Amino acid sequence: MGMIIMMVVLVLVMYFTMMRPQKKQQQKRQEMLTQLKKGDKIVTIGGLHGVVDTINNADKTVVIDSDGIYLTFNLGAIRNVTPGNGAAAVENNQPAAATTDDTASDSAADTTASDDSSDKQTDDSAKNE
Repeated sequence: MGMIIMMVVLVLVMYFTMMRPQKKQQQKRQEMLTQLKKGDKIVTIGGLHGVVDTINNADKTVVIDSDGIYLTFNLGAIRNVTPGNGAAAVENNQPAAATTDDTASDSAADTTASDDSSDKQTDDSAKNE
């Protein structure tokens, strides 16, 4: 009788120390994957950081944008999710447009370069004659 009680106690201890926490962790991970949406920042199990572009629940795949490179992964390959602001998070990762000062100096440099090339073409045509 004492042996049976010890076996039952051992099974209960094993359940509460090993199986139950693992089930809670699985439920937490499943909830994280179901709440995944476009614009969320993720990290894959391989350590690749990116932003969710599209999610295909039928195939259980996700397309992530990692600095302009689009990669497809299984949902199981996602290790960590940081909620983003949806589409706004994707737009914020894009490089900012050049300021007007930069644009003005670039156009001035382009004008100078084109003047130099036209002078060179004139010199070349003079040599050919």
